[in-house]
Amino acid sequence: MLTEQQLHGIYLPVVTPFLPGGELDLESFHKLSSSLISQGIDGLVVNGTTGESPTVSCEELSLLSAAAKSAIGASKVPLVLGTGTNDTRASVKKTELAGQLGADAVLAVVPYYNKPSQQGLIAHFRKIAEVGIPVVVYEIPTRTGVSLELDTMRTILEIDGIVGVKDCSGSTELLKGLQASGHHKPFLSGDDTKLLEFLEAGAAGGMLVSAHVHTQKFVQIYRHFRMGHMEQAQVMFDELMPLMKLMFEEPNPAPVKWLLAELGAISHGTLRLPMVEIGEELRRKLRETRVLPGDALAL
Repeated sequence: MLTEQQLHGIYLPVVTPFLPGGELDLESFHKLSSSLISQGIDGLVVNGTTGESPTVSCEELSLLSAAAKSAIGASKVPLVLGTGTNDTRASVKKTELAGQLGADAVLAVVPYYNKPSQQGLIAHFRKIAEVGIPVVVYEIPTRTGVSLELDTMRTILEIDGIVGVKDCSGSTELLKGLQASGHHKPFLSGDDTKLLEFLEAGAAGGMLVSAHVHTQKFVQIYRHFRMGHMEQAQVMFDELMPLMKLMFEEPNPAPVKWLLAELGAISHGTLRLPMVEIGEELRRKLRETRVLPGDALAL
């Protein structure tokens, strides 16, 4: 079971590779997960938004979990399974399944589309936490249509079993407000380009899509920051900024899946509708990207 102390560093929300017909590509998934783990990530997140969770069935989640655990092996890297939906009952059932599959924690997104009240959000996360597996709350208002208010987040973090937050709000306001009121459960930045800003504000790390590529450099940025080597961290972060911006020029995970297929990290960049492949202009930009002078994109 994931503890608050383990929720730090670089967590990787891994893509879900599909074959051209749309079936799971478990061979690519295992290969990619193994590579990411070998490069020093601190946690593996399966079936998050980047993993196209709305299109993944419970049966497929079981297969992905087994493949992820095989890739993790003896490394002790925590496994986090995405189980959040906009239906509390469905989220509870998926969270129960995650516990049966041996996940260390679950990632539960704020319910999307429904636009529940703040009290409804509290009740939603309380029900999920009652399952008994550690829960990371996922705040991403641009996709859910509703934001967690400070008092709401404070109440949710007081619920037994809620171990931390992935914050994709684009602002450190929630983090700073909670710290000012004495709440210190770990926050992970879900906005890749805001990682250093969040770390400087007291975040415990990041859950970063862009870290699929140049994984070791993202890990080094975090390590440099923790050792107080701020200049080195900033230089490396600035070098990666062009890549991070391109990763979100079209909806995630289309850019990263295309790039991973281009690099041979996965066999195909197939997405499940309604997600579609990126356009030619973004492909050109990604092909031309050089993070360092003379440095080709590489895992």
